[in-house]
Amino acid sequence: MTRPNCEDYRQLFLNDTPLMDMRAPVEFSQGAFPTSVSHPLMEDDERKAVGTCYKEKGQAAAIELGHELVNGEVKAARVAQWKAFCEANPNGYLYCFRGGLRSQISQQWLREVGIDYPFVVGGYKALRRFLIDTIEQAAAMPVTLVGGNTGSGKTIMVNELANGLDLEGAANHRGSSFGRYVSAQRTQIDFENVLAVEILKKLDAGQRSFVLEDEGKAIGSASVPLPIHHAMQLAQLAVVDDPLDVRLERLLADYVIRMQRDFCTEYGEDAGWVSFAEYLERSMFSIRKRLGNERYDEVLNIQQQAVRQMQATGDLTGHYDWLTILLEQYYDPMYTYQLSKKAERIVFRGQYDEVKAWLAER
Repeated sequence: MTRPNCEDYRQLFLNDTPLMDMRAPVEFSQGAFPTSVSHPLMEDDERKAVGTCYKEKGQAAAIELGHELVNGEVKAARVAQWKAFCEANPNGYLYCFRGGLRSQISQQWLREVGIDYPFVVGGYKALRRFLIDTIEQAAAMPVTLVGGNTGSGKTIMVNELANGLDLEGAANHRGSSFGRYVSAQRTQIDFENVLAVEILKKLDAGQRSFVLEDEGKAIGSASVPLPIHHAMQLAQLAVVDDPLDVRLERLLADYVIRMQRDFCTEYGEDAGWVSFAEYLERSMFSIRKRLGNERYDEVLNIQQQAVRQMQATGDLTGHYDWLTILLEQYYDPMYTYQLSKKAERIVFRGQYDEVKAWLAER
């Protein structure tokens, strides 16, 4: 039975439907969807040539040029790739930018090899508009922020709450100077798309209010979507007041143990240790002006000595020294100042479990 082309965008995302993106690689790299795979009809240079031809000579000439560029073995290789995707994902769909000519040509070529595969009506543009609308819908609902000094476990809490939205997870960045992961941060569009799908699933589960971590305008190189950011400026705030030793353990696990493991998994033992040390050094360098040169040199020396000790003996204790300085002399004063400007919006304070229970009851 032939499946119809799809206009139910909500179900596509709720079901994590496999999507085959027929746009050029440059379009895909700027932003796609969490379940999308790039299998372009045309490569970047081919798309550029066809676009130029369209402007100068019209659609018919552009289509003719496209068939000349993607023909013979080139066409066969691409269609074989599409066919493999379709057979592996019989419930999926293909899409181009607007659900127009590229989708229709791809669909036609697949039919020539015995595959009848539907496309998304409206294409990428319609899917993207749907997700932007979803973000705006969430921003209009009640929002509560969870705040607290660095190491308070705010991201952990957001993920433990049924109505929590993890902005940092969607951005693939922890937001701080030490916030990058081994894997690259998502593009702005990918960040927004991942966040919107998360929102959509929360709404489908019946959530009608959200808890977010207290963030600034930017998370790494990504910007919090404006509707969400505006809602956060008015939101009530619950603050985690965990003691220093508890926060140090969280930072040690996150910035040191996890990152060392991930770098070595990605690059191998020797190169991984080098990359791990460089990650910590570069992160420290990014805040050198605020630390001051003398304090920066002191903390960097302690940090790198701790890395060497960790690599040689497995001893982690040296990391407590530089992390303590970082919290007491940099992060805590900075956040205390930022929090003072939001004092009138603070409605609850307590340790981690107390704040989590209070938020869960709301």
